[in-house]
Amino acid sequence: MNLKHPYLKRVYESVAARDKAEPEFLQAVEEVLTSIEPVIDLHPELEQHGIIERLCEPERLIVFQVPWTDDAGKVHVNRGFRVQFNSALGPYKGGCRFHPTVTASVIKFLGFEQCFKNALTGLPLGGGKGGSDFDPKGKSEQEIKRFCQSFMTELTRHLGQFTDVPAGDIGVGRREIGYMFGQYKRITNEFVGVFTGKAPENSGSLGRKEATGYGLVYIVEEMFRTLKREGIAGKTATVSGSGNVAIYAIEKATELGATVVTASDSGGYVHDPAGINLDVLKQIKEVERGRVSEYAARVPGATYHAGGNVWEVACDIALPCATQNEIDEASAKALVANGVVAVAEGSNMSTTPGGIEAFLAGGVLYVPGKAANAGGVAVSGLEMTQNSLRLSWTAAEVDEKLQGIMKNIFHTINGAAEQCKAPGNFVVGANVAGLLNVAQAMIWQG
Repeated sequence: MNLKHPYLKRVYESVAARDKAEPEFLQAVEEVLTSIEPVIDLHPELEQHGIIERLCEPERLIVFQVPWTDDAGKVHVNRGFRVQFNSALGPYKGGCRFHPTVTASVIKFLGFEQCFKNALTGLPLGGGKGGSDFDPKGKSEQEIKRFCQSFMTELTRHLGQFTDVPAGDIGVGRREIGYMFGQYKRITNEFVGVFTGKAPENSGSLGRKEATGYGLVYIVEEMFRTLKREGIAGKTATVSGSGNVAIYAIEKATELGATVVTASDSGGYVHDPAGINLDVLKQIKEVERGRVSEYAARVPGATYHAGGNVWEVACDIALPCATQNEIDEASAKALVANGVVAVAEGSNMSTTPGGIEAFLAGGVLYVPGKAANAGGVAVSGLEMTQNSLRLSWTAAEVDEKLQGIMKNIFHTINGAAEQCKAPGNFVVGANVAGLLNVAQAMIWQG
């Protein structure tokens, strides 16, 4: 632990004693508390009102069983979660993740990060997160539907358009959201915007599917134009993952003139020096639900590296879009040695503390996920607005608003870093800016 400020040190020690079996959550808390040390003495009201203690403890953690029946008639039981972390700025907002690695620790770290991320968007959104240790891989359409309906049978009572509005995440796309929204509607007899990420034909927002990946690239483009006086055109980029965030980050980066040379999944990564052929990747991942290894078999010049480390590929820009802690210290040092200029996180907490230190020591422009991947929740907020007003904006209108939000986020975190006398340290900038937004609302509300 690197904390020096006595107040923050006491808070962390208390959290660590209470939640000692939750490593992901403790990692997220330590990263935030370490980075906000420069402003604690400037804002004595934070300690006076116990803001940090309250921010490190969720307002509510809901844990429940999810029984479901497979196609053979066998009953299975998974564990469901919803953390309603902080509602100072608005209703709880955050996705649902279906993956076997989901635990209370993972959900709490995601919800904690979401509080700061949502605050940076400037939209009236609190922080929350949810999910289950259910693994949708290998399940039939009917099994997934039955699981989603069972999940929502319990969770419905804790949701509402002015209370808690979930969305998608790993393992939860439009299909799963559709099943869950349908069950919510059947139980409550209401058609309200209580889920975002819905299909456009089902009252969803145009541009939501692309928003996290597009937003990730928009903030990198704005950073380059502000600090480097150039865009990302002509740059080489590596991307991890091959899901929704990765695909649309590749799409927008390519559109802006960068060459994206990698994509990956849990089995390994594919390297295409000519630039990822998005039509082929979308066919494999979105239509066939296949593996990236199939890409190399279809595209001449591409190679597949089973179990390889995508961060060993030389690049100017690295965009981790897979999962938490995917860049460790060794991978970060490999990126720095290969001349990486910027790293922006499409996944949440993509980089370990040692990796972050390596990036900052190497002069890399590093943007943490709470700022870099806020495009998804930003357009979710826009979807909530459209649902409430019973209207639909065009894809161009949504994209224009998204670009504006991501540009504002960059200038907010850049300005906060400079005010903290840590220019270029966007970890400090993002955490301080998000913290002060939430803290002001908490103090004002008593």
